[in-house]
Amino acid sequence: MDNFHYISSETLTIESVQEIHSQGKKLALSEEATVNIEKCRNYLDQKMLTHSDPIYGINTGFGSLYNIKISNENLSQLQENLVKSHACGTGEEVSQEIVKLMLLLKIQSLSYGHSGVQLETVNRLIDFYNNDIFPVIYSQGSLGASGDLAPLAHLSLPLIGEGLVYFQDKKVHASEVLAHFGWKKIILKSKEGLALLNGTQFMSAFGVAVLIKSAKYSYMADLIGTISLEAFDGRIEPFNELIHYIRPHKGQIITAQRVTAFLEDSEIIVQPKQHVQDPYSFRCMPQVHGASKDAIDYVKKVFKTEINSVTDNPNIFIETDQIISGGNFHGQPLAISLDFLAIALAELGSISERRTYQLISGLRNLPAFLVDNPGLNSGFMIPQYTAASIVSQNKQYATPASIDSIVSSNGQEDHVSMGANAATKALKIIENLETILAIELMNASQAMEFRRPLQSSPFIEMFLKSYHEEVSFVKEDRILHDDIMKTIAFLRSFQIDEAEL
Repeated sequence: MDNFHYISSETLTIESVQEIHSQGKKLALSEEATVNIEKCRNYLDQKMLTHSDPIYGINTGFGSLYNIKISNENLSQLQENLVKSHACGTGEEVSQEIVKLMLLLKIQSLSYGHSGVQLETVNRLIDFYNNDIFPVIYSQGSLGASGDLAPLAHLSLPLIGEGLVYFQDKKVHASEVLAHFGWKKIILKSKEGLALLNGTQFMSAFGVAVLIKSAKYSYMADLIGTISLEAFDGRIEPFNELIHYIRPHKGQIITAQRVTAFLEDSEIIVQPKQHVQDPYSFRCMPQVHGASKDAIDYVKKVFKTEINSVTDNPNIFIETDQIISGGNFHGQPLAISLDFLAIALAELGSISERRTYQLISGLRNLPAFLVDNPGLNSGFMIPQYTAASIVSQNKQYATPASIDSIVSSNGQEDHVSMGANAATKALKIIENLETILAIELMNASQAMEFRRPLQSSPFIEMFLKSYHEEVSFVKEDRILHDDIMKTIAFLRSFQIDEAEL
């Protein structure tokens, strides 16, 4: 049982979620979680036997239909109808990696004993997670306010034997997978459909996925930027700790320290310089990269709170004998944070492209477009176009989603977060950043060869040696798309010690 993660009240972090995923751990409920789920369900069952007044979402309709009372004999049908009617997602399919995160985070949220679900329902979600059964979920359809209704409806359909799933690399109807394992469909009880559909697990899963990548690519931006600094024959003074201790933003200090460490024992950085200052894209890396680091840290704190929270509605409180309808499903904290994260990541790409532009400009004794015989060879002229195009797209993606709201549910849900749109945009930005940094690395590594025989630091030289095993020096024009793809693959495979992040 060593490779199990036990769902409990123990705090999840972005790092622990990454560890669960990377180590392929399976899930199981702790005794604590099992007791909490069963106590809450038993309480609700007893309440329904003795309580005839309407309780939102339990024996009433949903949204603007909240004032329609539903008879007890129709409560299961009510919940199943809810799941079916809300499964109206469109757009691209969500990746299996994010669907698996959604399952984990939904299980965690239901485990606290405030949602009223059956133990059987939670265990079936765990079965899906442990057997790599991935419901087909679509990227469009959530307003990020009443929870991620449409995506979570698609996540929940297989519980009742409906919808499509990926299993063993095939897309099949959920009923086939239930038959394969000899499972019966879940008969949803009162409140369960709403507990499954209310929640922020679509936004949260996207956010967690982006944050995991953000930690790595914040580091890679520092490293690749440092290689560009060396290739551009830049100065070390802007990274002196004295500058940063009199403006002590945490991310700024970390960036300056990291760049200084990367350059330890470099011959290039200590050689006499002909220029007094470097352009901002080099000189201000601590300030720009650092601001993005601080933004990422803030967003991590928000998501840490969210993934350890109960986000459905209404919430059940056994100790005080109350069922309270509120708004914990509203995604505003996530929407604003995801927009902030999107801006921070877009800026890492923006400054990276500027360094690429400087490297190809024929400055500092570097050949124009970083190639011999420019004119006959176009060299690295056009990869900068590609980077500029992607940076421009990221600016569009970084336009905040959270400032928009469109009234829904006949005016009952009159303010929504649009956090789901913020989430999908943030993922596109981090994927674009990966390409922008890959293009900078191509340019920086090419430019470094024009500094020979001088050597950079042992760490940078080791990194470049590893990279050149995948992407060689460009002596004459070739198809650079292939080099970009190889560089992206190199960055994805590059492992960083967690202590360095």
